[in-house]
Amino acid sequence: MGEQEAAPLLSLSGIGKTFRNGTRALDGVDLDVAEGAFVSLLGPSGCGKSTLLRIIAGLTDPNSGIVRGREALSGQIGFVFQEPTLMPWATVRDNVYLPLRIHDAGRAEVAERITATLEALGLQGFEHAYPRELSGGMRMRVSIARALVTSPRLLLLDEPFAALDEITRFRLNEDLLWLWQQHRWTVIFVTHSVFESVFLANRVVVMSPRPGRVAADFPIGLPYPRIASLRTAPEYTALCRAVSGSLAEAMA
Repeated sequence: MGEQEAAPLLSLSGIGKTFRNGTRALDGVDLDVAEGAFVSLLGPSGCGKSTLLRIIAGLTDPNSGIVRGREALSGQIGFVFQEPTLMPWATVRDNVYLPLRIHDAGRAEVAERITATLEALGLQGFEHAYPRELSGGMRMRVSIARALVTSPRLLLLDEPFAALDEITRFRLNEDLLWLWQQHRWTVIFVTHSVFESVFLANRVVVMSPRPGRVAADFPIGLPYPRIASLRTAPEYTALCRAVSGSLAEAMA
């Protein structure tokens, strides 16, 4: 089935959020996300993208609206923040072990899983390094590994590559897509980059400035795997123009 035909893994209806200082972050957000989809939430800074992601994760509650499907995902949601948020006193391996340890998994029983996850993220040979010894891109790889080691059904990423240089960002985009193709988790990826959103996703949801609403919803029909040469392909640039135009309209 195509994404529009599949039963949604997650369904948001009428989501609104107003903070105590009176700031309306979100207003009437409706969003269905199908199992196995890669959805990019695209919008300007301050449009409520990160707030919506935190509501999906159950880290904060909406003032109005309903999130359906989250209860069935209990313990199966991975979250990657914009900053790696690693424990500076722990090695790479121990940082990745943390979410398993919280669930009382013995170190020996999950050793192979941790090793496989580290290898999938290109972290072999860095298992005993500390965060201060790693580049920004490597720290982000550790943060992603920590989210993936629990085998989540839903992976939430909040602008994880925004602070990285372009070369590192492009490489991590490609590595993330390769992993998604292998495992087919459902992904919701927050970004303010049109080019990143179109390269990664099979669906781009454009959000309006605060209070955030869904302004447009673009299916991205580009085939996978998506490799570096796609970035100069006419069909990619045409989709980027279309999404960029929609974003400009939403911000007008």
